[in-house]
Amino acid sequence: MSNQYLDPNLKVFSLNSNVELAQEIAKVIGVELGKCSVSQFSDGEIQINIEESIRGCDVYVIQSTSSPVNENIMELLIMIDALKRASAKTINIVMPYYGYARQDRKARAREPITAKLVANLLETAGATRVITLDLHAPQIQGFFDIPIDHLMGVPILADHFKSKELNGDVVIVSPDHGGVTRARKMAERLKAPIAIIDKRRPKPNVAEVMNIVGNIEGKVAILIDDIIDTAGTITLAANALVENGALEVYACCTHPVLSGPAIERIENSKIKELVVTNSIALAEEKRVEKIHQLSVAPLIGEAIIRVHEEQSVSTLFD
Repeated sequence: MSNQYLDPNLKVFSLNSNVELAQEIAKVIGVELGKCSVSQFSDGEIQINIEESIRGCDVYVIQSTSSPVNENIMELLIMIDALKRASAKTINIVMPYYGYARQDRKARAREPITAKLVANLLETAGATRVITLDLHAPQIQGFFDIPIDHLMGVPILADHFKSKELNGDVVIVSPDHGGVTRARKMAERLKAPIAIIDKRRPKPNVAEVMNIVGNIEGKVAILIDDIIDTAGTITLAANALVENGALEVYACCTHPVLSGPAIERIENSKIKELVVTNSIALAEEKRVEKIHQLSVAPLIGEAIIRVHEEQSVSTLFD
């Protein structure tokens, strides 16, 4: 494919959460980013101005709803409204990271299901499609009544480890029961066995490691998760693996939320390297030596082209 995408009806716009990734995606597709300005009034209200005609166009808006989550969601909702009123033909939301995805069910009485609320807000505002990456719970797809293309980060992470010279047999480790399917997908690609860390969580953001199911002794362990937030789970898991005889421990995830004490915990842990994607932009102070960032731009760019040209997206992962 030539580097210049020919259909003038495909427009890609970026909001503020991850401009660098948006620029990369636009380059992959072969388009310029659409012109729009996102500013704030002095009281914090968001103002959006689309500075080119998008009448009858298929518009793709790139916005991860990462921190500041609520501001980024509001920006996106206002943008959707602006696009709808400017007569865009379709409004496709490209959300590499879907915020509030961990609030996907009622774990206790009188709890909200915020992941569903966010889906409702996007639809009500006027989105016609969502393209996202590694949802925390795949059933969030069912919270939408519009098409949703769910991309996978595992192949990108697996390819990185395939190309590394690891000194020893590899075992893929899921840090909890919920991530076993993800670990198995990774294990299939690396032709490796899996292990599971059985842990109990006394309260949110506090993890307590229990025992390891599977053989990790004398092996190179690769921990995989979808989100690393405060890094409590993953660092405790890494330390437990080393204590139980793992040679060395790598970790990887799709979404580097990395809030609070995360960086310090990773720096002081037994993790040799943490591999993440750029679904969330990393602030300068989070770009430490242990963290290696891979780009999801080629994947998302290709997915946008396929959606636009009405081709299959799932074959990207075969």
